[in-house]
Amino acid sequence: MSMTTTQHKSFANQTAIITGGLGDIGRATAVQFAMQGAAIALCDLKPEATALEFITTVKSYDVPCEYSQVDVSDAKSIQAWIDRTENSLGTPNLIIANAAMVTLAGILDITPEQWSKELDVNLNGAFYFTRYACLRLHEKSLPGRIVFVGSWAGSSVHPHIPAYSVSKAAMTMLCKCLALEMAPHGILVNEIAPGYVNAGLSGRMWEDDPGQLEKAREKVPLKKIMTAEMVAEKILYLCHPQNEHMTGSTLLMDGGLSLL
Repeated sequence: MSMTTTQHKSFANQTAIITGGLGDIGRATAVQFAMQGAAIALCDLKPEATALEFITTVKSYDVPCEYSQVDVSDAKSIQAWIDRTENSLGTPNLIIANAAMVTLAGILDITPEQWSKELDVNLNGAFYFTRYACLRLHEKSLPGRIVFVGSWAGSSVHPHIPAYSVSKAAMTMLCKCLALEMAPHGILVNEIAPGYVNAGLSGRMWEDDPGQLEKAREKVPLKKIMTAEMVAEKILYLCHPQNEHMTGSTLLMDGGLSLL
């Protein structure tokens, strides 16, 4: 049975394209956009077979959904994926740079190869993706919305994940540079910077050790841990048609962690 309703859908006849689409935040964002009528294009490193069940879930909202296995650190692969998406679903105008990796190693322990790989995925991948997506919109004189999925770690020192922190800090400036250049073309560019989210690597660690989850919750001034769905809702907020003036901004949602 279809999960759609007769209510107005904010993103009908639009196409959302999401990197890191099989991660917790990527999945939650895809479902939120699908519920609001957008066609969905996802990429991740996992084989297509692992995405089939989730693709079926997204399609149950009466929207098309496609998945591609793509390495975001490969600029040519990103370009080819966006071209395929445009041919099958239309020019993507809701562009979510979500793919990321994290290495748990301090400055003295992380290897040059680990450092380079993390910046290639988290920073360069976001650049290749958003740059080419913007080119396609600009060439067709289409407006759009871009959201970088950053982190509060981009502005607060995290000694156990320095490469991740540096990549997210650089992403913030990439967001601002892209926002200024794209503003005359009706393309709004923003970043969302979550704090503790019960998803991804943190979610898996907390599932194995619930006591650590409670310790993390106690560190947050609001005493709450976010879900992937909460982050996804704010990504849609940044992309909403009623957001006509917010660009080059970072939406920090960390429960007050950065105030400490």
